[in-house]
Amino acid sequence: MLDKIEELERRFLELEALLSEPVVISNQAEFRKLSREHSDLLPLVEVYRRYRRVLAEVEENQELLADPEMKDMAAEELNSLQEEQERLDSEIRLLLLPRDPNDSRNVILEIRAGTGGDESALFAGDLFRMYSRFAEKNRWRVEMLSCSESERGGYKEVIAAIEGSDVYAKLKYESGTHRVQRVPETEAQGRIHTSACTVAIMAEAEDVDIDIRPEDLKIDVYRSSGAGGQHVNTTDSAVRITHLPTGTVVACQEERSQIKNRAKAMKVLKTRILDSIAQEQNARMAADRKSQVGSGDRSERIRTYNFPQGRMTDHRIGLTLYKLDMIMQGDINEITDALRAHYQMEALQAQSER
Repeated sequence: MLDKIEELERRFLELEALLSEPVVISNQAEFRKLSREHSDLLPLVEVYRRYRRVLAEVEENQELLADPEMKDMAAEELNSLQEEQERLDSEIRLLLLPRDPNDSRNVILEIRAGTGGDESALFAGDLFRMYSRFAEKNRWRVEMLSCSESERGGYKEVIAAIEGSDVYAKLKYESGTHRVQRVPETEAQGRIHTSACTVAIMAEAEDVDIDIRPEDLKIDVYRSSGAGGQHVNTTDSAVRITHLPTGTVVACQEERSQIKNRAKAMKVLKTRILDSIAQEQNARMAADRKSQVGSGDRSERIRTYNFPQGRMTDHRIGLTLYKLDMIMQGDINEITDALRAHYQMEALQAQSER
């Protein structure tokens, strides 16, 4: 392990030298590429350098144990240093795990109302606001791509793009079925109802990821419906794209421009097809191992939001928090961090068993 880290540190030093060369600085594409590699290696190099310093101090204190006057102090210091050594060792192993190539990507977020009728649609709206506020806290940009509003409020379906730093890394474990338990406003008897929504977090496709042939597409244009003032039903600005080989259908009518709607619909279409390929690959991999780590299976009930008790429970890791009001306001860092830590430890364990 240490040989591998030393090799990476040498590469880190090489990158530092390259990034100061005028020929690299003048080539913006190359400079960005090398800068990204440098920033990816920085956390590992910093932890490894701390680890080396701790190892040197451990060796010094072990030598001091032979000195009767320094023995007690050295033993106490040694105990603290060995705990630090173990912590840094674990941190290094985590940093050496293969990085998900999608972690730095933007995402397409899709929320669909499920069982529960109007209450499910209202909860879909609540979830969309929760993720929008979480995005705001992280200084991410949220762009509505498509939505189908419910008569009583909320959404039957809402699709949005979220852009920013490490969006997929923080949100990728949100995919699945989210269940809500609460008393609907229309419930006269005060009975608690259970409803559900499905959430899909998909790494946004890039042009290099997937090639879609024009002849594989069926494109329909039609007049927008819903809110929009006098513009509604006057021009064929809404776009529906069908990918014939897979049967994937995407519609967009949020923009007044047909060109913009088409571009948004293509973005979602490419992302859905790429995500479908990834889901198939995950399913094949799951057949060869005991559990599918971080699968994001959307048929799986991953979380329950219990409003009467103010409780949120993530069933995958057994995490329960009694601060539902704050969570619905976008305070979900504790949840996303716990999920990432859990799946990192699973990956570490799987790596050690190989």
